[in-house]
Amino acid sequence: MSGALKEVVTKAARLPRIKRQAMELTEAAASRIKEILVKREKPYLKIGVRTRGCNGMTYTMNYADDGDRSKFDEVVTHADSGVKVIIDPAALMHVIGTKMDFVQDQLRSEFVFENPNAKGECGCGESFNV
Repeated sequence: MSGALKEVVTKAARLPRIKRQAMELTEAAASRIKEILVKREKPYLKIGVRTRGCNGMTYTMNYADDGDRSKFDEVVTHADSGVKVIIDPAALMHVIGTKMDFVQDQLRSEFVFENPNAKGECGCGESFNV
């Protein structure tokens, strides 16, 4: 390796890597999560998946305290609001890259997951398969 190339490679190796979060929260989702966490006096919302529904898997959401965190949980923090969501380690491979949104209109008020790993969803949107 030439001296200049070796220097560039050495500098690049020392730079901290930017870690991409496992899940993205929209402003609407972060705002709604913050609202319900404050109401329940809980610091986290924990997201997981379980086998259920007409298409295989469904999302689960539960309130969580510091004691509910395990060392293998992934914590996603919304940059602007500081809202923290824990992703269960068993669910991580199913939800990685997912965008979580909150939709509210005259007919519904719900969290919506845009999951790039989902190969199919049921008609009502409750369950998915990967």
